[in-house]
Amino acid sequence: MIEILMIEDDPEFSLFLGEYLEKYNIKITNYEDPYLGLSAGISNYDLLILDLTLPGMDGLDVCKEISSKYDIPIIISSARSDVSDKIMGLQIGADYYLPKPYDPKEMYAVIQSLLRRSKKINKEEDANSDFIFDKTKHKIFFKKEELILTQAEYEVMIVLLENKNAIVSREQIVNASTSLSDSYSKSLNVIIGRLRSKLEDSSKNPKHLHSIRGLGYKLSQ
Repeated sequence: MIEILMIEDDPEFSLFLGEYLEKYNIKITNYEDPYLGLSAGISNYDLLILDLTLPGMDGLDVCKEISSKYDIPIIISSARSDVSDKIMGLQIGADYYLPKPYDPKEMYAVIQSLLRRSKKINKEEDANSDFIFDKTKHKIFFKKEELILTQAEYEVMIVLLENKNAIVSREQIVNASTSLSDSYSKSLNVIIGRLRSKLEDSSKNPKHLHSIRGLGYKLSQ
């Protein structure tokens, strides 16, 4: 099932769209509050549908925040007709701007297009990598073998994979993982240790999962 995060302050509209997309094995989880949406474990979703007129925070700020931290396709769905909003949204990370009102068939077509493009890019990037992941099937492969992971391990690995070769802070990992709640907790240390074991990595001389003192962690291929 395709998992879509929606940040939309009109619950009737999100319900209507969700009921339509459900026919195509697409599940929408909507948050009316943008702050709750930002802490909803974004890396667990395949795509984001984002309204611009939101309570307490402008949708463009939400778009900028998410696109700077996560590799997720973003569709802006808004009744705001100012062309400057469209231009700004696309410049700061949105992949598509779909003005309201629209036929849900059009939204479905856009979703399919973006997910096809995203999968193609992931395949190209992973061609020479030891890691392959498929979020739609909730699976991660290492050297062509599927990793057997707990939910928490999977969430941490997805964050690291989506930011491969970049340093990811403990706070980023915790905020993107529904199974973790405290960046200062030793539970993240335990998870990192278990992941190293499953990757046959040494903590003293790691090949893949590196601890960057005072900054966080980095996953390299």
